Parts: sequence; structure tokens; C-alpha cells
Amino acid sequence: MREISTSVTFEIKPGETVPMRVARSTRLTVHGAHVWATRSNDIEDYWLAHGDCLKLCERERLWLSVDGEEPARVVFTIVPRPHQQAARLVAGAVERLKQRLHAGWRTI
Repeated sequence: MREISTSVTFEIKPGETVPMRVARSTRLTVHGAHVWATRSNDIEDYWLAHGDCLKLCERERLWLSVDGEEPARVVFTIVPRPHQQAARLVAGAVERLKQRLHAGWRTI
């Protein structure tokens, strides 16, 4: 079994401001109402509509609120780290090489 991605969904109600701390590189996707996002170390604010995505960095702080009278759902998807992807690629290549070298033989 291997981790492809992990996601968590939150609902934000109108009038609510939600502070978040990003532990790993994450992709934020908005569903429903527009979301206003303020990020640490960034002078820009972001207005995200339904379907918009925002890539978040490790150790970043984030404040989210809804624009309008309807709630919004925000989905945080954790993307595997590049070194984890590289390790999986190397492990797969080693396994394929072992299969070629031992074609037809089974190890017990």
C-alpha cells in the first residue's frame, strides 16, 4: 500500500474566521461560496471561487473566511513530498531489476 494523497474537508460558516497552521505542503480547493484567504508572509489577500486552488507551503499560517451568506467547503489535499516520490520511484526500479535478474525464480 502507498499513500497517493490525503485530504481533509472543512466547512466554514458565514461570519466565521478560521486560523490554520500548515504542517506540510498542501493544496487548498474551494467548494461552494467564495473564500477570502490571508497568508502569513504574503501582503496579498486571495479571493477564491468555487473550484479555485491555492498551493500552501509548509509552516505557513492561513486565515480563512467566507464571503456571502452561504457556507463554503475547503478541501486540504496533502501532496506527497518530492523525496518520498523519488524514493518510491527508486524502490520500483530496484524491484523491476530484481525481477529481471531472477526471472522465473522465487525466493522463499
